[in-house]
Amino acid sequence: MAGPPRLLREVFRERFGMAPECLFRAPGRINLIGEHTDYNLGFVVPVALDLACYTAVSSNGCGQLRVFSANQNEAVEWPISSIASAPPRGHWSDYVLGVARELVRAGYDVPSCNLLVSSTVPTGAGLSSSAALEVSVALALLGDRKMDPLELALLCRRAENEFVGMPCGIMDQYISVFGREGAAVKIDCRSLEHEIVPLPPGMEIVAVNSMVKHELGSSAYRDRVRECGEAVDAVRRRRPEVTSLRDVTSTDLRTFASEMAPVPFRRARHVTTENARVEAFVEACRRCDLAAMGELLVASHRSLQHDYEVSCEELDFLVDTALSVPGVLGARMTGGGFGGCTVNLIAAGHAAAFVRAIQSAYRERFGVTPECYLCRPAAGAAEVRTV
Repeated sequence: MAGPPRLLREVFRERFGMAPECLFRAPGRINLIGEHTDYNLGFVVPVALDLACYTAVSSNGCGQLRVFSANQNEAVEWPISSIASAPPRGHWSDYVLGVARELVRAGYDVPSCNLLVSSTVPTGAGLSSSAALEVSVALALLGDRKMDPLELALLCRRAENEFVGMPCGIMDQYISVFGREGAAVKIDCRSLEHEIVPLPPGMEIVAVNSMVKHELGSSAYRDRVRECGEAVDAVRRRRPEVTSLRDVTSTDLRTFASEMAPVPFRRARHVTTENARVEAFVEACRRCDLAAMGELLVASHRSLQHDYEVSCEELDFLVDTALSVPGVLGARMTGGGFGGCTVNLIAAGHAAAFVRAIQSAYRERFGVTPECYLCRPAAGAAEVRTV
């Protein structure tokens, strides 16, 4: 099968009657550890993936922003003059329009152009297909104009927060921009600084897609944001300098437990302990301690399962089954929850047998074969030089 650049050239010609002028790539991501900590200004350790969204672009000279999604087989367009005022539609194109609107608000003219987007990042799997789309579209609309990489990530996050309406943290857009081949990236979601974390040899990363996305996911995400805020408010009454759960320690939780409702307390306990697990995971990477890395993944899942309550039957089954397969070092749910993927650390040489075992067990239990992705840490977003 032709790779995305070659395939996009052919589809672009068929759709727009011309060749694309430039092609941009932005990766999806899988988060190794640090879940639901980003919007609480904590720490995360994602990797950018070789699964990516590609956006091809050419000028059209007709005063329109025209977009065709190869994945959706659907076209949309807007007059350039209406970009700043066009409303969201609850549609995949909101991610494109939201980015275009944020560029206008930041003082960049959106060119009259044709865009063709095609993504190898599966949607609904928790691998950040939306951020990959946002970042690749932003680069295509910028063209040869430069933007600071951090500003690019922040602009794309604003598009998702303010236009699409999803109160996500910075992690997805950040790693799509700053990904590093062969390494994870530890992100401080408050300072927006990062540290490259080389991954030790002797391991592979496999994502397993549960093939479900329960409807509860979107509303529950907003609930968790609110519940974390309630926990912060409870601590702030005694410690006014606290502004987020990043500032809350395990000692604070013990001290102020009686002043919190049970649910916000459990949400805060997850975030506080998860930040500690991130630090421990990075240290384990430095000393190439694969066993400790795997144990931390399992502990993260149990916290997400019981304290944060964003897992589901399918994810728990995938984790529990994975831990019984030879060569598995650790497993946990990754992403927002209520479906999507698990991330699995596998001893080198065991990935193929693991995939066979997990697919067989899941198919027997749920009647569907889960998709599995070997996750190779890839570089961040950039122009693809061969168009």
